[in-house]
Amino acid sequence: MLAWKMQAEKQGYFTIEEWRRGLKALRADTIIKLKKALPELEKEVRRPSNFLDFYSYAFRYCLTEEKQKSIDIESICQLLDLVLGSQFHSQVDLFVQYIRTQVDYKVINMDQWMGFYRFCNEISFPDFSNYDPELAWPLILDNFVEWMRAKRS
Repeated sequence: MLAWKMQAEKQGYFTIEEWRRGLKALRADTIIKLKKALPELEKEVRRPSNFLDFYSYAFRYCLTEEKQKSIDIESICQLLDLVLGSQFHSQVDLFVQYIRTQVDYKVINMDQWMGFYRFCNEISFPDFSNYDPELAWPLILDNFVEWMRAKRS
Protein backbone atom coordinates (compact mmCIF):
# COMPACT_ATOMS: atom_id res chain seq x y z
CA MET A 1 0.00 0.00 0.00
CA LEU A 2 2.85 2.33 0.82
CA ALA A 3 4.48 1.57 -2.54
CA TRP A 4 1.14 2.37 -4.25
CA LYS A 5 0.92 5.70 -2.42
CA MET A 6 4.50 6.50 -3.40
CA GLN A 7 3.82 5.38 -6.99
CA ALA A 8 6.97 3.29 -6.74
CA GLU A 9 8.11 1.74 -10.00
CA LYS A 10 10.44 -0.98 -8.68
CA GLN A 11 9.67 -3.59 -6.06
CA GLY A 12 11.66 -3.20 -2.85
CA TYR A 13 13.18 0.12 -3.88
CA PHE A 14 12.02 3.73 -3.46
CA THR A 15 13.71 6.62 -5.20
CA ILE A 16 14.11 9.74 -3.11
CA GLU A 17 11.44 11.35 -5.29
CA GLU A 18 8.96 8.51 -4.70
CA TRP A 19 9.69 8.58 -0.96
CA ARG A 20 9.14 12.33 -0.73
CA ARG A 21 5.98 12.21 -2.86
CA GLY A 22 4.48 9.45 -0.70
CA LEU A 23 5.36 11.00 2.64
CA LYS A 24 4.08 14.39 1.50
CA ALA A 25 0.78 12.82 0.38
CA LEU A 26 0.54 11.09 3.77
CA ARG A 27 1.54 14.30 5.59
CA ALA A 28 4.18 12.34 7.44
CA ASP A 29 7.54 13.87 8.21
CA THR A 30 8.40 11.59 11.13
CA ILE A 31 8.24 7.84 11.74
CA ILE A 32 5.52 8.43 14.36
CA LYS A 33 3.37 10.33 11.84
CA LEU A 34 4.00 7.64 9.23
CA LYS A 35 2.83 4.91 11.64
CA LYS A 36 -0.29 6.94 12.42
CA ALA A 37 -0.98 7.46 8.69
CA LEU A 38 -0.93 3.75 7.78
CA PRO A 39 -4.45 2.85 9.04
CA GLU A 40 -5.83 5.79 7.04
CA LEU A 41 -3.86 4.63 4.01
CA GLU A 42 -5.48 1.21 4.31
CA LYS A 43 -8.94 2.86 4.38
CA GLU A 44 -7.98 4.93 1.34
CA VAL A 45 -6.88 1.83 -0.59
CA ARG A 46 -10.09 -0.04 0.34
CA ARG A 47 -12.32 2.75 -1.00
CA PRO A 48 -13.99 1.46 -4.18
CA SER A 49 -12.84 4.55 -6.07
CA ASN A 50 -9.19 3.64 -5.33
CA PHE A 51 -9.20 -0.13 -5.06
CA LEU A 52 -9.25 -0.93 -8.77
CA ASP A 53 -6.19 1.26 -9.28
CA PHE A 54 -4.47 -0.39 -6.30
CA TYR A 55 -5.37 -3.87 -7.57
CA SER A 56 -3.90 -3.27 -11.02
CA TYR A 57 -0.87 -1.55 -9.45
CA ALA A 58 -0.23 -4.63 -7.26
CA PHE A 59 0.12 -6.75 -10.41
CA ARG A 60 2.39 -4.26 -12.21
CA TYR A 61 4.52 -3.87 -9.07
CA CYS A 62 5.30 -7.60 -9.18
CA LEU A 63 6.62 -7.39 -12.73
CA THR A 64 10.28 -7.27 -11.80
CA GLU A 65 11.93 -7.96 -15.15
CA GLU A 66 12.05 -5.68 -18.17
CA LYS A 67 9.32 -6.57 -20.70
CA GLN A 68 7.77 -9.06 -18.24
CA LYS A 69 4.00 -9.35 -18.82
CA SER A 70 2.99 -12.23 -16.58
CA ILE A 71 3.55 -13.56 -13.06
CA ASP A 72 4.18 -17.16 -12.02
CA ILE A 73 1.34 -19.08 -10.37
CA GLU A 74 2.89 -19.30 -6.90
CA SER A 75 3.50 -15.55 -6.74
CA ILE A 76 -0.05 -14.91 -8.00
CA CYS A 77 -1.45 -17.13 -5.25
CA GLN A 78 0.38 -15.09 -2.62
CA LEU A 79 -0.60 -11.80 -4.23
CA LEU A 80 -4.28 -12.75 -4.53
CA ASP A 81 -4.40 -13.68 -0.87
CA LEU A 82 -2.66 -10.47 0.13
CA VAL A 83 -4.68 -8.10 -2.07
CA LEU A 84 -8.13 -9.75 -2.34
CA GLY A 85 -8.16 -12.39 0.41
CA SER A 86 -9.91 -10.30 3.04
CA GLN A 87 -12.54 -9.00 0.63
CA PHE A 88 -13.34 -12.19 -1.34
CA HIS A 89 -12.01 -14.94 0.93
CA SER A 90 -13.96 -17.90 -0.51
CA GLN A 91 -13.41 -16.96 -4.16
CA VAL A 92 -9.69 -16.41 -3.62
CA ASP A 93 -9.23 -19.65 -1.66
CA LEU A 94 -10.96 -21.75 -4.30
CA PHE A 95 -9.33 -19.98 -7.25
CA VAL A 96 -5.91 -20.45 -5.65
CA GLN A 97 -6.72 -24.14 -5.11
CA TYR A 98 -7.73 -24.38 -8.78
CA ILE A 99 -4.69 -22.63 -10.25
CA ARG A 100 -2.33 -24.70 -8.08
CA THR A 101 -3.84 -27.97 -9.34
CA GLN A 102 -4.49 -27.19 -13.02
CA VAL A 103 -1.77 -27.85 -15.60
CA ASP A 104 -2.66 -25.49 -18.47
CA TYR A 105 -1.31 -22.26 -16.98
CA LYS A 106 2.15 -21.59 -15.60
CA VAL A 107 1.69 -17.81 -15.39
CA ILE A 108 -1.11 -15.24 -15.11
CA ASN A 109 -1.25 -12.08 -17.23
CA MET A 110 -2.85 -8.70 -16.49
CA ASP A 111 -6.04 -9.52 -18.40
CA GLN A 112 -6.58 -12.66 -16.32
CA TRP A 113 -5.69 -10.76 -13.12
CA MET A 114 -8.19 -7.98 -13.83
CA GLY A 115 -10.78 -10.50 -15.03
CA PHE A 116 -10.67 -12.29 -11.69
CA TYR A 117 -11.40 -9.05 -9.83
CA ARG A 118 -14.35 -8.35 -12.13
CA PHE A 119 -15.48 -11.96 -11.65
CA CYS A 120 -15.43 -11.56 -7.85
CA ASN A 121 -17.50 -8.39 -8.06
CA GLU A 122 -20.05 -9.51 -10.66
CA ILE A 123 -20.60 -13.26 -10.36
CA SER A 124 -22.81 -14.77 -7.67
CA PHE A 125 -20.74 -17.15 -5.61
CA PRO A 126 -20.68 -20.11 -5.10
CA ASP A 127 -23.56 -20.97 -7.47
CA PHE A 128 -22.31 -18.98 -10.52
CA SER A 129 -25.97 -18.59 -11.55
CA ASN A 130 -25.24 -15.42 -13.52
CA TYR A 131 -22.01 -16.64 -15.13
CA ASP A 132 -22.22 -16.67 -18.93
CA PRO A 133 -19.21 -18.31 -20.61
CA GLU A 134 -20.26 -16.64 -23.88
CA LEU A 135 -19.25 -13.26 -22.43
CA ALA A 136 -15.68 -12.03 -22.69
CA TRP A 137 -14.17 -13.75 -19.64
CA PRO A 138 -10.57 -14.95 -19.72
CA LEU A 139 -10.52 -18.67 -20.55
CA ILE A 140 -8.95 -19.47 -17.18
CA LEU A 141 -12.17 -18.27 -15.51
CA ASP A 142 -14.33 -20.44 -17.78
CA ASN A 143 -12.12 -23.36 -16.75
CA PHE A 144 -12.37 -22.40 -13.07
CA VAL A 145 -16.19 -22.36 -13.22
CA GLU A 146 -16.20 -25.76 -14.96
CA TRP A 147 -13.83 -27.12 -12.30
CA MET A 148 -16.04 -25.76 -9.50
CA ARG A 149 -19.19 -27.23 -11.05
CA ALA A 150 -17.48 -30.60 -11.51
CA LYS A 151 -16.38 -30.54 -7.85
CA ARG A 152 -20.00 -30.05 -6.75
CA SER A 153 -21.33 -32.92 -8.88
